[in-house]
Amino acid sequence: MFKVLVIAYYFPPMGLSGVQRTLKFTKYMKDYNWEPTVITSGNTGYFAHDNSLMKEAEEAGIKIIRTEAKDPNSMLSKFGTIKLPRESVRKLFNRISQTFFIPDNKISWSKKAAKIAEDILSKENFDAIFVTCPPFSSFVAIAELKKKFDVPIFVDYRDLWFDSYFSFYLTPFHRSIHKKLEYNSLKASDKIIVTNRQIKEKLLNNYQFLSFDDILIIRHGYDAKDFENVQPIPQEHNKMILTYSGIFVEYCTPKYFLEAFKLLALERPDIASNIELNFIGLLGKDHLKMIKNLKLEEYIKHHGYMDHNEVIKKIVSSHVLWFMVGKKKNIEAILPGKVYEYVGSQKPIIACVPDGAAKTSMEEYKASFITKPYDVVEIKNTLIHVHDLYKTGKLPVPEMEYIEKHERKALTEVLTKQFQFFLKAEI
Repeated sequence: MFKVLVIAYYFPPMGLSGVQRTLKFTKYMKDYNWEPTVITSGNTGYFAHDNSLMKEAEEAGIKIIRTEAKDPNSMLSKFGTIKLPRESVRKLFNRISQTFFIPDNKISWSKKAAKIAEDILSKENFDAIFVTCPPFSSFVAIAELKKKFDVPIFVDYRDLWFDSYFSFYLTPFHRSIHKKLEYNSLKASDKIIVTNRQIKEKLLNNYQFLSFDDILIIRHGYDAKDFENVQPIPQEHNKMILTYSGIFVEYCTPKYFLEAFKLLALERPDIASNIELNFIGLLGKDHLKMIKNLKLEEYIKHHGYMDHNEVIKKIVSSHVLWFMVGKKKNIEAILPGKVYEYVGSQKPIIACVPDGAAKTSMEEYKASFITKPYDVVEIKNTLIHVHDLYKTGKLPVPEMEYIEKHERKALTEVLTKQFQFFLKAEI
């Protein structure tokens, strides 16, 4: 087997969708003759930990090397799973963090992970290095190893770095140093992987030395094995179950959807009473207060954070799924990873999104109802339309070709073929 060294701060037992992309890649690499060794974080204080994902990594026989440092999550490790803070608190912490830590607050972990990588590369032969971002500090640290080890570096952009929807630059200096760090890191990389066309276009526009072929799009995906033999949970009623899975931060909020549902309850109580809203994941105090103020408690079931296999059962047991992406700078480049879990379930999707990657993806999916993210009346009318289709048994079905090309194993084959291409080029 060929060997690839994977640098991934976010990895099981951490949870949430960002973890799954790297887990699934490493799970299926051996099927294509590549053996991964993962350098990742140790004990962490984090919003979500997922035992089912950890079990999946163990059963796949992935070699994992863990290390802690002085990053916030490592220092909060004694608290285990921590509560999701209010959005205002989270945003303030994020701004402070971006002011004092460049490129991010995982610098100490990234340097330690790079030192471990250096020791391993000194003793063992690896055919490729795969670093997944964020955190982008790990990309900076690993890129510096290129000077010492002639091993191809593949970087996986799960999000934008410079001028992203999350970025905050207190001064022009902060802005320029981020761009310089990204420039130098990209110069050292051999292949750039991104999750959608919009991120690719941003990188090509920002860095003229990059060519079209330097950047490969490998979208987020779903694991078909997650859905094998999963039976819907028996219903106690004939209501339409409408589910949201995930958390709300920065670029998404349940505000407008909840306001639309409140409008529905006032105008068409007959329809509202026949819909059960399910929230799977972490709802902050702000969101719970919002539900209470709108007097929507009777329509909503909040399940809290659940292990991944339980989330799949809930999704499969739903009739319709929902997600949103708000309006923000460069938001057109975002496409939440959880959307492809929705795709794997083959359920109709209500997508409250602006123009961009998310909207394009849902148009290709076909079984979707697309609204503007903040248009309360349009969302309310969409709920009525979707409910009418549910009652008459006419909910749309997705485009099967689209579903098949987003299966995790197939996406891993695309990635390993890139590894193989560079290996042959060196030979």
